[in-house]
Amino acid sequence: MANRIVLNETSYHGAGCISEIATEAKRRGFTKAFVCSDPDLVKFGVTKKILDVLDGAGLPYELYSEIKPNPTIENVLSGVEAFKKSGADYIVAVGGGSSMDTAKAVGIIIRNPEFADVRSLEGVAPTKNPCVPIFAVPTTAGTAAEVTINYVITDVQKKRKFVCVDVHDIPVIAFVDSGMMSTMPKGLTAATGMDALTHAIEGYITKAAWEMTDMFHLKAIEIVSKSLRGAVKGEKEGREGMALGQYIAGMGFSNVGLGLVHSMAHALGAVYDTPHGVANAILLPTVMKYNADATGERYRDIAKAMGVEGTEKMTQEEYRQAAIDAVAQLSKDVGIPQNLKGIVKEEDIDFLADSAMADACCPGNPKDPTKEDVVALYKSLL
Repeated sequence: MANRIVLNETSYHGAGCISEIATEAKRRGFTKAFVCSDPDLVKFGVTKKILDVLDGAGLPYELYSEIKPNPTIENVLSGVEAFKKSGADYIVAVGGGSSMDTAKAVGIIIRNPEFADVRSLEGVAPTKNPCVPIFAVPTTAGTAAEVTINYVITDVQKKRKFVCVDVHDIPVIAFVDSGMMSTMPKGLTAATGMDALTHAIEGYITKAAWEMTDMFHLKAIEIVSKSLRGAVKGEKEGREGMALGQYIAGMGFSNVGLGLVHSMAHALGAVYDTPHGVANAILLPTVMKYNADATGERYRDIAKAMGVEGTEKMTQEEYRQAAIDAVAQLSKDVGIPQNLKGIVKEEDIDFLADSAMADACCPGNPKDPTKEDVVALYKSLL
């Protein structure tokens, strides 16, 4: 069996690295940028930091900001049309997963017009051409969409999210600048940070995990666990740690997949528009408990990476519980809700379970769930 690793061609890290956008655009001979960002980032002046870099270098661009927090098929289609009219030859995606997922879908369809039906991209789509070159600038420390080969689109009509996996969609360059994340409010910092932790933990226990991705995931768990509380408080060191930790998690999970936490969270996002990081954080300890008996000694490693002491002397039951408790405590400390009360309606659970079972992340779970298992997991959190 061959294990594959796909990463950005280039990535820049550190405060102020967004200045290299102009350098790279000129070096590559690009003529006009299609700046893909969300309306709130435009409103609060975050996107302007990128526009200032382009303006300062005399580089033309067109701004597209018709993007929802959970991007829809309609967002993608309008973005495709806007790109065609813009005359642009590269995309600068500024934002969290929403902006980057939209940019990836737009870029893929532009270069692979036979996939103009966005639904046809679900799963592993057999596209032939790399998407329009994307420069990715994350403004949240969580999704790691700047280094992944995945994107998620919401089908409003069918009330479901679908995951697209395509090596052709990965941004050519990532600019991971903690300064672009400095304006995140506490709630968003907490939610996206727990999303990063979920990526690292699910990636570490997924069926496809192997030595190289294990290295990424364990380091990401360590960094996120040390940094998230400080980041939520607005501390510079915490912000910088989260910028790096979430990227490292993305280097891993993008190449081996995720699991049931994400499958169940995608269903919540599609039906209730629940913020993705919040959904993951609520679900993670409960699904970890469900998966525990299929993870060997891996929860010992997770607990140790999260700073739990004495794991080498613990029984299997003890270190598994210690890992779950450490995750639950971190989630509580950063203000994440502890259950799905007020989010999930019991009459929707059957549909949610069907959606989770059909999700592309589900097969990677270390334990093969039944629909009855998923129903029980949702109900346990009400």
